Amino acid sequence: MIQWIFNNFVGGRVAIGLLVLRIVGGLGMMLHGWPKIQKPFNWMGDAFPGWLQALAALSEFGGGLAWILGLLTPLASFGILCTMAVATHFHAVVQGDPFVARGSGGSYELALLYLCIALLLLLAGPGRLSLDALLFRRKS
Repeated sequence: MIQWIFNNFVGGRVAIGLLVLRIVGGLGMMLHGWPKIQKPFNWMGDAFPGWLQALAALSEFGGGLAWILGLLTPLASFGILCTMAVATHFHAVVQGDPFVARGSGGSYELALLYLCIALLLLLAGPGRLSLDALLFRRKS
């Protein structure tokens, strides 16, 4: 089962591009999740149950760190994808925010962007320049 999840580690220029995307996206996700991880069970008040808030905080901060390292990238990407799907829905549908913020209002642009990065890393993998490739690549 684990080889099915970690079966393709692209190399060359694509691996460099995935590394840059993982570092920049992971750093942004960690910074986005940092205030949430400080109060993981109550950063949204009573809007969602505390355990869901903690999972979201963990997926943002811990998932961002995992992206940077390229460690357990599919699991981190799945957690971030789920969290950003809820955030996109919350901003776009529940709050009715526009795609791009106008003035000081909110938007769902950033959540959708992180969702797309998570989907890409989930489907393409972290690339050869990752700890996943070092740990899970088949030896030839």
